Amino acid sequence: MDERDSSESPIQGKKSNSKTARKPKETVLKQKSPAEFFAENKNIAGFDNPGKSLYTTVRELVENALDSAESISKLPVVEVTIEEIKKSKFNSMIGLVDRERVDAALYDDYETEKAREKRLAKEARTQEIQAKNATLGKKVKETPASKGIKGRGEASFYRVTCKDNGKGMPHDDIPNMFGRVLSGTKYGLKQTRGKFGLGAKMALIWSKMSTGLPIEISSSMENQTYITFCRLDIDIHKNIPHVHLHEKRENKEFWHGAEIQVVIEGNWTTYRSKILHYMRQMAVITPYAQFQFKFVSDAPDKNVTVRFARRTDVMPPIPLETKHHPSSVDLLLIKRLITETSKQNLLQFLQHEFVNISKPHAERLIGEMGPDFSSKMAVKSLTSQQVVRIHQLFRQAKFDDPSGHCLSPAGEYNLRLGIIKELNPDMVATYSGSAQVFEGHPFIVEAGVSIGGKDVKQGLNIFRFANRIPLLFEQGADVVTRTALKRINWSNYKINQMQDKIGVFVSIVSTKIPFKGTGKEYIGDDITEIASAVKYAIQQCCIQLKSKIVKRIQAREQQERKRNLSRYIPDAAGAVYNVLKDMTQLHSSKKSRYGDDDDAELLRKVSEKLITKETLIEKLAKHVEQVDYEMAMEYATHSGVSEEPREPIYIQSLEAPNKTIDLHAPFFVFRVLQ
Repeated sequence: MDERDSSESPIQGKKSNSKTARKPKETVLKQKSPAEFFAENKNIAGFDNPGKSLYTTVRELVENALDSAESISKLPVVEVTIEEIKKSKFNSMIGLVDRERVDAALYDDYETEKAREKRLAKEARTQEIQAKNATLGKKVKETPASKGIKGRGEASFYRVTCKDNGKGMPHDDIPNMFGRVLSGTKYGLKQTRGKFGLGAKMALIWSKMSTGLPIEISSSMENQTYITFCRLDIDIHKNIPHVHLHEKRENKEFWHGAEIQVVIEGNWTTYRSKILHYMRQMAVITPYAQFQFKFVSDAPDKNVTVRFARRTDVMPPIPLETKHHPSSVDLLLIKRLITETSKQNLLQFLQHEFVNISKPHAERLIGEMGPDFSSKMAVKSLTSQQVVRIHQLFRQAKFDDPSGHCLSPAGEYNLRLGIIKELNPDMVATYSGSAQVFEGHPFIVEAGVSIGGKDVKQGLNIFRFANRIPLLFEQGADVVTRTALKRINWSNYKINQMQDKIGVFVSIVSTKIPFKGTGKEYIGDDITEIASAVKYAIQQCCIQLKSKIVKRIQAREQQERKRNLSRYIPDAAGAVYNVLKDMTQLHSSKKSRYGDDDDAELLRKVSEKLITKETLIEKLAKHVEQVDYEMAMEYATHSGVSEEPREPIYIQSLEAPNKTIDLHAPFFVFRVLQ
């Protein structure tokens, strides 16, 4: 070793040692649990801010409640309550004693003396200007109340409760169902409202982040003699439930369903309209459900109670789980299916793990794969290269499109009922398309278009649904919005896009909704199959409305024509009657001119006052009515407008079913209760 190396100064040696000591810290491998990841990236699940978090919590709990009731074919009854909790009450809930401020300058809403003087001077100038305007007789604007700076510590807290009549949850599964992220019962290829097992778990994570309070669950299954009560929170770092209390209680009323209660930070003021709008749209797409929403506050004038009544007992079918279409799978999915399959050979694997592959088709596919493949080869023995070959063939080969039997759309009947129930429009048209396919996934588009209605603004009012869930955010980039605004020529259908109150309702259901962005709030406009289906569905509704609008225009023109004719009947009748009176005088002096013909008979009746002015008015009115009717019928015949077929309408009781007797008439049916 060189002396210069050996004679290195101690200081230099310490520096080199410190550098080598830091290297392991920089290369330490860390791992996050799913719960920790979503806690740090809560915007992915819709928990961007306190207001959005309150909205998303309500939404997730309501959708879980609907899924639970529909899974056992029960007509859903969902009760949602949001209770405002003041800061003092929240502090008492967590055992914290309120403390007065000591150093006011520490707080965000502290106002310096200089800022206070500036504010007061500005208010004084404003008052002086208003006084001058009042003296001159000008209109005086009200001075807005000065708002103090809201400190970050002044959060608003709410207790959200959602109760349903669904199937409930097994006693032992509740901790993992609520305390373990990415665990759930909705995995698999089928149409579902939720997919990732986040819903209520994200509400619990947000509760833990904003209030530190646990979630409370009460649940009971059908024919269960007890109610499970569970109070728990979640260990963010380990992604496991932390159970405070888990016990069985007596079920005296034999109730079944679930009741979930969580206390979170929120903002009701800014998201009030969004939450109520969501509930209203949910009532449109699920008219077979009964919703009751309450907002409870210490201030009575802020309380809100809204009940969305059930209007039908016809429920859509339960969506069925289906198998993957060959054109929609990737390498990872093929490998997972190979690992999980119970089939032994390749032929059975292709037949039973994929849709639209029959035995002859599977044999042809295996023959196309090459000499290394055979029908009886063990599927578990496939190499990575062979799996790639299968995947390549799946992408290139031709397969029949999957059917839509696994899907559960709302149905035209329910969609129409929901629109009529909530909007009460002047006219409405609905359309339900047949199943179509994109990337191997079936989808169905349903649409409704309404004209007029209560609480509907002028112009286009667009309502979007995906797998029977209302979509309220990021509307501008959605395929439905773009189609309604840019691809539909409303004037072709006698609809004024700017002045008429137009409601556009589009519901898309699929085993895979192609959402854009992390918030899953809109469907992209780049999928041609979906964009074309949406446009066609809206156009079909518009065609139906056009015939109704044309009929209404004809009726209006007929009324106007009749009104114009009727307006001149008294004057015309008076003029004719005066002429006839003058002619009777001539007739008496020149009898030979008229003889005994019909004219003479008419003049005789006028002279004897058998025909008066009132008689002529009556006859002219009947003639106008007859001519108007004949002209309208002739116009309708030439226009190809025919009378709509009559259908029996049954008005069903919303209460418990009763024995009835049906009395049929040509246009309707009377149902008499026994």
